[in-house]
Amino acid sequence: MRAVDPVPDWGTLPRMLLDQAARHPEAVVIDDDGARTTLRDLLAAARRTAAGLVALGVAPGDRVAIWGVNDPTWVVRAFGVWLAGGIVVPLSARCKGLEAAGVLGRTGVEVLLTGDGPPDAVLADLLPPVPGLRHVVVPGHVGSGGPRLAASELLAAGAAAAGAVEERALAVRPDDLCEIMSTSGTTGTPKGVMLDHAQVLRGYWDWAEIVTLGEGDRYPVIAPFSHGFGLNAGLVACVLRRATMLPVRVFSPGTLMALVSAGGASVLAGPPTLFHRLLEELDRGAPEVTSLRVAICGAAAVPPSLITRLVERVGLERMINAYGLMEGTVVAMTRAGDPVEVVAATAGRPVPGIEVRIVDDDGKDVPAGERGEILQRGYGVMRGYWDEPGRTAEVVDEDGWLHTGDVGVLDEAGNLAVVDRKKDLYIVNGFNVSPAEVEALLLREGSLAQVAVVGVPDAVSGEAGWAYVVPGEGASVAVPGLLAWARANMSGFKVPKRVVVVDALPVNANGKVDKPALRAAAMGET
Repeated sequence: MRAVDPVPDWGTLPRMLLDQAARHPEAVVIDDDGARTTLRDLLAAARRTAAGLVALGVAPGDRVAIWGVNDPTWVVRAFGVWLAGGIVVPLSARCKGLEAAGVLGRTGVEVLLTGDGPPDAVLADLLPPVPGLRHVVVPGHVGSGGPRLAASELLAAGAAAAGAVEERALAVRPDDLCEIMSTSGTTGTPKGVMLDHAQVLRGYWDWAEIVTLGEGDRYPVIAPFSHGFGLNAGLVACVLRRATMLPVRVFSPGTLMALVSAGGASVLAGPPTLFHRLLEELDRGAPEVTSLRVAICGAAAVPPSLITRLVERVGLERMINAYGLMEGTVVAMTRAGDPVEVVAATAGRPVPGIEVRIVDDDGKDVPAGERGEILQRGYGVMRGYWDEPGRTAEVVDEDGWLHTGDVGVLDEAGNLAVVDRKKDLYIVNGFNVSPAEVEALLLREGSLAQVAVVGVPDAVSGEAGWAYVVPGEGASVAVPGLLAWARANMSGFKVPKRVVVVDALPVNANGKVDKPALRAAAMGET
């Protein structure tokens, strides 16, 4: 029996928006510092974008990339792509030219929509030539010409194609892809996770119902729209449930109180450090918070004292812990009525329609309370990696089980605790980082013969990357210059915190780089 009400029979994101706008046209779904967007407004603007894309030759199933910070334009463009029958390929606003070109080339993107980026960042100015990329739409303040179109030109081009949008939107099927999300991998090349309309609708309808997100809620979306959580548990969930999203362009701890107090936030998602900071600000005399009712953490250990203090000081109704991953959407969540100890130590039980197993290295189930790899099966498992059936088969077995690479424990009641990672990834400020990807990028700088990157604990960012580098023959490595190159060519969270120049990398008995030795060396210096 489902523990939540079933998702309405929309089937696709375009039909969901059309129905919501018809039934609730005045519901406010975006509040951008006082500038409000209703469902009627969102649909009208998305239709204009969709018509422009059709005029540019975007066909059903074509990939359209979106780059920029969280703002209303991003929301409009996402729904515009979906109304036109296209597939959204999000690009992180932090990514630089080389990173973006790789994603665009691998997914065959022909149209790139760029908006406002972080301060002083314009992706179109950093982008090397990308085969197949026909159009780059840029903000009005950025020069157009050639393959570049101003945003106003996109909308003007759509005037002749406006009549085709409704037909396109209604032709989209539930099993059509809606997103290709980039995810870090251990091979050096990010993979494209394919998700379809039906699984995104069901996954985040259920997520929102368990969270109790609904009309009247005000929800700051801090996670980037280019990330699975920001896009689906933020942008999509708010439109699904007619909640008001407060898009956060660039988050800083100093803006937290303004979001929660002046912004009237009722739902807030983030790591435990975010909520510690909230309490610290209150202790320093910040205005009292009365609107916040639900807090959401992601598969993190939450001190019970933090939950208790939030309930006592802020009047919090619920702290929710949850676990999901790009390849598997939503996997497990705590529920209303769970005791503090369960919320603090686990991500709760699997959501309806999802099965979870814990297995040993031989693929056999382990007893409750023992560690093993988390396997997941159900509607939320991705359709595969874009154009990479071999890599898909490595993680989704013939019985449909997704091998997550995460290590977990199931207790007797079925609560899942995520305790470690099998994959060679580390997390910087909430972002997964692939050492192999960083290594591959650093080697493109030109002065290095070998690179090995490891993640080590860090008091500020949770974990940080350390790069051990061997100079190329006849080359010398200037660490400040290498770091400057890295900052110019890769996302900030991928830039190593420290670079160590060595004559040779240690190897193990199998001749592979001995990363445990490097990690131990790094931790010995911290």
